[in-house]
Amino acid sequence: MNDDGRVSAEVLARAARGDEVAWRSLVEAYSGRVYGLLRSQGADPELAEEIAQSTFCTLAQKLGDYVDAGRFESWLFRIAMNRLRDNARRRRRHAKPAGEGEVLEALAGAAPDPAGGRADGEEIAALRAAVAKLSESDREVIDLRHVAGMSFKQMSDHLGEPLGTLLARHHRALAKLKAILEAGVRPDTGGGRGGS
Repeated sequence: MNDDGRVSAEVLARAARGDEVAWRSLVEAYSGRVYGLLRSQGADPELAEEIAQSTFCTLAQKLGDYVDAGRFESWLFRIAMNRLRDNARRRRRHAKPAGEGEVLEALAGAAPDPAGGRADGEEIAALRAAVAKLSESDREVIDLRHVAGMSFKQMSDHLGEPLGTLLARHHRALAKLKAILEAGVRPDTGGGRGGS
């Protein structure tokens, strides 16, 4: 594993050949991030766990065909998101819409308060409510950057958008989130989703 928590091309190659130690390193490095991404996209804990496992099963089957071009994370997260979309299509008739507060749990749980401590329950609830008011496009950029931990380059590859566009989208999404929080949004205010 590299210093930044990502696995090296060598570990990927060894895992593709069936090396159990390399495979464990791969799963340890990415399972939490895949799970966090799925949760941030509205999957409940059980579904996120199920899809994360399915993602790694697919990875085990296809890793031998993967040609390392420095885009492994984008590829892995694309598999996870495709699995989530496939599941949503299968369950469309029975699916419950995500609640207004069901957003960016990982980001909210790690939000520091201005005094340098951890955010309290009210601040976390306010952050969740504010994120729920963002457009799907804005939430996606925030999720990929802050929950999945992707770099802007990886996001660019994953979404097929120019790097500058993603930097601007991320900046605008954070500005919208800040404005919503400064306006004093609370989870009990209700209302629909805003933003664009």
